[in-house]
Amino acid sequence: MSSLVSLILHPLITLGLAEDDDEAGIDVFYLISLFFAFGIWLVFERYQKAHNSAVPFHWVPPAPADPFWESFPIENAHLESHLEHPEVSPPMRIEGRRYITSFDPATSLHIGTYLADDEEDINRKIQAAAEAQKKWKETTFTQRRRVMRSLLKWLVDNQDVCARVACRDSGKTFVDAALGEILTTCSKLEWLIQHGEKALRPESRRGNLMMMYKKSQVRYEPLGVVAGIVSWNYPLHNAWSPILASIFSGNAIVLKCSENVLWSTNWFVGAITECLRVLKHDPELVQVVCCWPEQADALTKSPVIKHITFIGSETVGRKIAVAATEHLTPVTLELGGKDPAIILPRTDLNKWISLWMRGILKELYRHERLIVHNSQYDELHEMISDREGYVQTVDCGSMISGHRFQSLQGIIQDAKDRGADISGGEQYDHSYFENGYYFKPSVLLFAPVAVLMPYKDVPEAIEIANGTRYGLGASVFGPDQNQCLKVARQLECGMVSVNDFGVFYDLPFGGVKSSGYGRFGGPEGLRSLTNVKAVIVDRWPSLIQTSIPKVLDYPIRSMTKSREFCNGLVRFLYADGWRTRFRGLMAVIKATKE
Repeated sequence: MSSLVSLILHPLITLGLAEDDDEAGIDVFYLISLFFAFGIWLVFERYQKAHNSAVPFHWVPPAPADPFWESFPIENAHLESHLEHPEVSPPMRIEGRRYITSFDPATSLHIGTYLADDEEDINRKIQAAAEAQKKWKETTFTQRRRVMRSLLKWLVDNQDVCARVACRDSGKTFVDAALGEILTTCSKLEWLIQHGEKALRPESRRGNLMMMYKKSQVRYEPLGVVAGIVSWNYPLHNAWSPILASIFSGNAIVLKCSENVLWSTNWFVGAITECLRVLKHDPELVQVVCCWPEQADALTKSPVIKHITFIGSETVGRKIAVAATEHLTPVTLELGGKDPAIILPRTDLNKWISLWMRGILKELYRHERLIVHNSQYDELHEMISDREGYVQTVDCGSMISGHRFQSLQGIIQDAKDRGADISGGEQYDHSYFENGYYFKPSVLLFAPVAVLMPYKDVPEAIEIANGTRYGLGASVFGPDQNQCLKVARQLECGMVSVNDFGVFYDLPFGGVKSSGYGRFGGPEGLRSLTNVKAVIVDRWPSLIQTSIPKVLDYPIRSMTKSREFCNGLVRFLYADGWRTRFRGLMAVIKATKE
């Protein structure tokens, strides 16, 4: 033992390499030990690599992702342009079936026309996922982590093509795709790899005196097949996020994407199924459905679906919640919001103006209402107006389709009629992409529906922030973080950032009020996709197990004695003070003896 300690603390001395004595030499035993230890380490490393390292796989980039890809523009493009333009109609149409036209909203270039799923297709995909899940639920967390690592490696290695695919189908800019799609998805993958197992590992729970002879455990077991119904605005992130959480928690998933991003979603999800195939798992575990709203009940009312995650509008979310009652299917709803940013007095406006401009013009979970103190209102108004003059429409990307123009212009016109101060607020004719759907950046300064809203004191700012029926996210900016936290605790929302916005990547994501209920992301999101099962066993099964005292056994022999036993038991277990508890114990013993 002393030689081992010496070897660890000072191997040169132990091996005799640091001695001057001519007779000193190297003990062969220690060399053999070193080589043996090194061999064990190599075996361990190879085992870890074989079972945990990312596995590379190839997924062919789609042709439209090429910046120089050529197609033809569709005039007044929309999802059913194939009914008006024979050149985009499929060569062989199936009678009685509906199709979806995919196009680039920034250019109106035709991408493809695809068959929409009907009820039969949806049911078939649900059954295929259910069959694949039977084997997948038996996989270990090590196997699931390897899938996540492989996907993370692929996403990092192919981030440019992924961003271009998202841009082509949604009209967003490359910078927005890189930050809103790639960065956030990588963050969620890393969290699952590092912390996912901990969130789903069985937990021991403490008991009390009455249950001291039992051991309690909570297990998080897969539900089976779950569904994700997601919006168009983040075709990569919104597709991968529910898929990753679902399969890591042992489920299969059927993902219904928006009709607006059918092409990109199929390619993004195809990468996941290819990863599963390469790692020898059933790719049928993940299914994509794209259908028209009339067929959606086949998914939301299916008895096989055990949970639904919905990201979208309040109107559609309410319909899904009603449909899910058919089989009491639990639902997580994220319905958006009117996120406020409270700017406390004496905030350095120059420090944060760039962040606010990105929050206003770029992101979904953004600053939809800037609530600023009266003393800084004019200054911030001027700063935003000056910057807005230099913001190009192409910096913000295009809208997803043209049918929103009329309603958006109507809202702005209504604000103008009521005295709003507005700059921008009209359709933009692109110099090169005359068929693209662009809208000029707009600054609207008009209470109570304004982007920029003044307040007199902090309580009024909080009242304004809480004054809508929504409560998704919020931000508080100010020079004193403690004051910001004090304000943050009073906001009615599901998430709040201090001196930042929208950085909830690895946390439970969701809102309150009309912004929905439930959470996805973080441990809470993973656990919502499981059956939370309480398990209790005997701590010393050979010594003590639950038995029924004769005084309580049926048929009851004496109501008086049984009542005395129950009263004494309650006093012994829960009375305030050891004397009362001791008397309770004596009463129990007395009742059982007589």
